Amino acid sequence: MATSGSSPSQASDGPKFSARDFEAGYASASEKIGRFNLAIFGKTGVGKSTLINAIFGESVAQTGVGAPVTQNSQLYLHRSGTLGIYDTRGVEIGVDNATILTDVKRIVEGSRTLPIEQQIHAAWYCVRASDSRFEETEAAFIAELTRLGLPVMLVLTQVGKKGQVFNPDHVQLWEHINGLQLPIFGSGAYPTNALVDPWTKSDVFGLTELLDGTYAAAPEGVAAALDAAQTLEYERKRKRAALQVSGAVSAAAAAGAIPIPFSDAAVLVPIQTSMMGGIAITYGVRPDVSVAASLAATGVASQAGRSAAAGLLKLIPGAGTLIGSTINASVAGAFTYAMGMAWREVCERMARGEFGDSGSLDNDAIKQVFLSEFKMWGLRRLRGQHVAKEPGQPNR
Repeated sequence: MATSGSSPSQASDGPKFSARDFEAGYASASEKIGRFNLAIFGKTGVGKSTLINAIFGESVAQTGVGAPVTQNSQLYLHRSGTLGIYDTRGVEIGVDNATILTDVKRIVEGSRTLPIEQQIHAAWYCVRASDSRFEETEAAFIAELTRLGLPVMLVLTQVGKKGQVFNPDHVQLWEHINGLQLPIFGSGAYPTNALVDPWTKSDVFGLTELLDGTYAAAPEGVAAALDAAQTLEYERKRKRAALQVSGAVSAAAAAGAIPIPFSDAAVLVPIQTSMMGGIAITYGVRPDVSVAASLAATGVASQAGRSAAAGLLKLIPGAGTLIGSTINASVAGAFTYAMGMAWREVCERMARGEFGDSGSLDNDAIKQVFLSEFKMWGLRRLRGQHVAKEPGQPNR
C-alpha cells in the first residue's frame, strides 16, 4: 500500500491532471465552502468537549480545536478549515461574565461587515442536568448574548434516560428552564446525552435534534461548511456532494468538451478538480490525502476511459447521427457525473477508515472502488436512472 504513485498524466490516453491541479481544485472548493463558527458556553465540567466531539468528530478531541484567530481571541480554528469554535478557555461563566461578553461583543460587532465565514453563526449554552440548578447570572448572560444578535440554543447535557423514561430530577430542571421563557432559539432547551453512561446505562440521544436546530439557527450561507464540519449525519454529506456534482455537470456540459473521460481540455480540469476538492472537504478528507487518492482513482479510470466512452455512446439512441457538439455536451456531463459520484463513494469510505489510515492508504482498493462506481454511475446517467436514485439531484 502507498499514498502516492506516478501521475496519471503520464498515460498516453489519460487526463492531463497533476497533483498541482488537484491542490488548486481543493483550494478553490475550500474558499467556496467557507467555515461554520460556533460559540459554546457553560460552566466548567458541563461536558462541552464531549458534546463537540460527538457532533464534529473525535479529531477535535485528539488535536484540540486549533490555533486562535488572533492572539487574544477565544475563537479557535479546527484544522479541517470548515469549523471554528469560540470557547471560553481559562475564564469561568458566572465569575468572568463581563470579560467574556466584552470579547464576544468585540468579535460580533467587529465582524458584521466582514465575509460571513468570519462571523459567529450560532451559540450553544450548556447546562449539566445533574447540577439541578440554573442561576440568574446564567439567564442574564444568555440575554446579553441574544442582544448581540446571536441565536442562542440552550443545551441540557448528560441527561439521564433509560429506554423512553427520563430521569425525573433532570426533567424538573428542564421544565424549570423552559418555564423561564428565556430569549433562546427554538421551542425550549435541547436535552442531550453525548456519551453512554456505564453506570446509569443512559443511551446517547438528542444529538440529531441539536444538529437540526443548529442548521435552523445558522445563516443559510454556512450550510455547506456545517455539512462538512459535522460528522454525525452522513446523509447530509451525501446530499451536499450530490449538489456539488450537479453544479459541475452543468458547467462541464456547457463547456462542450470532447467525448473522452477526464479530457485534457483545459476548461474541464478546474471544473472536475474543484468538484472533487469540494466533495473531499465535505467528507473531511485532508488535502494531502485527497490529492494522493485523487491521482490513484482518476489514473485507473482514465486508462479504461476510451473503451468505456465507446460503450456509453452506444446507449444514446441515434448518437451516430447527432451533431458532434450535442454528443460532446451529453458525454462530458455524463463522465463528470460518473466521476463525481464515484469520488463521493471513495471519500465516504475514506472518512469511515475503510481504505486504511491516512499514512497508508490502500490505493488498489481505491482504484477498484472508483472504477466500479464510475462505470455504474456513467451508465445510470445516460439511461436516465440517476434522477430516482439520488436525492439532491435536479431533474435534467
